[in-house]
Amino acid sequence: MLVFPALSQAGMEEARSWVADEFQPSTLSKADQLKEMEWFIKAAEPFKGMEIKVVSGSIITHQYESRVLAKAFTEITGIKVRHELIGKGDIIETLQAQMQSGNSSYDAYIYDSDLIGTLFRYQQAVPLTDWMNAEGQSVTNPMLDLDDFIGISFSTGPDGKLYQIPDQQYANLYWFRYDWFTDPELKARFQSEYGYDLGVPVNWSAYEDIAEFFTSKVKEIDGKPVYGHMDYGKKDPSLGWRFTDGWLSMAGAGDKGLPNGVPVAGWGIRVEGCSPVGSSVARGGATNSPAAVYALSTYIDWLQKYAPPEAAAMTFSEAGPVPAQGAVAQQIFWNTAFTTDMARPGSQVVDEEGKPKWRLAPSPHGPYWQEGMKLGYQDAGSWTLLDSTPVDRRKAAWLYAQFVISKSVSLKKAHVGLTPIRESDIRDKSFTMRAPKLGGLVEFYRSPDRVQWTPSGSNVPDYPKLAQLWRQNVADAVSGDKSAQEAMDSLARQQDKVLADLEDGAVQGECGSKLNQEQDPSYWFSQPGSPKPKLENEKPQGITVDYDELVKSWTAAVKQ
Repeated sequence: MLVFPALSQAGMEEARSWVADEFQPSTLSKADQLKEMEWFIKAAEPFKGMEIKVVSGSIITHQYESRVLAKAFTEITGIKVRHELIGKGDIIETLQAQMQSGNSSYDAYIYDSDLIGTLFRYQQAVPLTDWMNAEGQSVTNPMLDLDDFIGISFSTGPDGKLYQIPDQQYANLYWFRYDWFTDPELKARFQSEYGYDLGVPVNWSAYEDIAEFFTSKVKEIDGKPVYGHMDYGKKDPSLGWRFTDGWLSMAGAGDKGLPNGVPVAGWGIRVEGCSPVGSSVARGGATNSPAAVYALSTYIDWLQKYAPPEAAAMTFSEAGPVPAQGAVAQQIFWNTAFTTDMARPGSQVVDEEGKPKWRLAPSPHGPYWQEGMKLGYQDAGSWTLLDSTPVDRRKAAWLYAQFVISKSVSLKKAHVGLTPIRESDIRDKSFTMRAPKLGGLVEFYRSPDRVQWTPSGSNVPDYPKLAQLWRQNVADAVSGDKSAQEAMDSLARQQDKVLADLEDGAVQGECGSKLNQEQDPSYWFSQPGSPKPKLENEKPQGITVDYDELVKSWTAAVKQ
């Protein structure tokens, strides 16, 4: 029987209550959960009565943290938590303002690991590797188990240090109506029209054929209009993320290498050593390369031809739930953070038994893609501590951060938000039992293919400054104000200008920008890898695979 010191009795009573009910299921036994709670109570003793303020986005996972886990942490430890939920654009602006001013707005932030290139170069975030072994050692959970985090490589800098720690994780995968794709009549019609099987598209050619098939040939199912594609196109910060999150990578604009291409990654920025040297093709980058222009023009073409008419005026959050309304056949790049809503009983895409009519599969790739490249985007919303935050508040916030990612609560949180961060959680028997109702999400996260979905990497030296450039330039192309080539040329020039300014400012140390001199693009096209010259045929023969056979291959690979 566990015996706890007198100072922790009140907290332990609260812990027992939470462990008995809310913190189930867990990969830990209840005895080990209480052992972990005892550690939190002891470590929090110097900070009892303090109120800390943290911030995150507003997906279901963070709603659960703010509403439930913050309350649990307060009752167990005595540290009061105000966990605010705001827009991602507002988070990055606030974090950037704190980095520039040194005035602490929040005691900790949850933001994408896309910041890794910024954080390790500016050295204004606390390197967690150093923190956990020195100043923050007394408040670092001995049961944290870093090796259990599936996205830890995403938040590790080129110097090998951990700068952020994952709180939630989701991928952008291919989503499709399994019931329609397995319908004998629709399969026969597709085979007759296109000469190959209706199935999960391996390449963009097949995706486009399927989009055309449902939008222009099938047109209606059960008397209702259907569409072969879904996306969004409103000028909004999320329009920029649509591209920085993976369109160029899926098209094949970058280089081989995981988690990101070397030397050219998904944003088209070339890095030599650890220094960004150019974004434009003239400087060895790929932001305005044929593959990047192909990605943008294809995105616009599909949005206009195959998506519901209202999609062009939607943002990320508005478009995400649309496939659940039952009129969309497939989506090339669907965010698994919406899985909870998609799997909700009574939805148009869930049958009477509560099983999904849809499935998730690997995203198809464009014609410039090659084996060994990343295949799509995986978000890893991660805890970040800034060195401008007072140490005592930073320690208290670090305790809360560890609490909401601890093994005591992480499995339950994963079931609530379906954004798993731990290997032990995704392989737990509770997810095995739930898998049939999640359309392939569990199988994907257990599969060897998972490693091909990664966030933006360390090639991006200043995420806040560079990310805002994408929204404007993509929007110019969507509106028709610029051609795809003109928009990407403009973006490449603007990114080179930011790299030049960073170099002139000499604020990022030895890994700061060192811009290449411009050369004729033919020089770079003649070099191996990215940037790649324009293909004569950007629409090769479509290729599909049977979904059920794909899942069997995942299962077989996991067992090996």
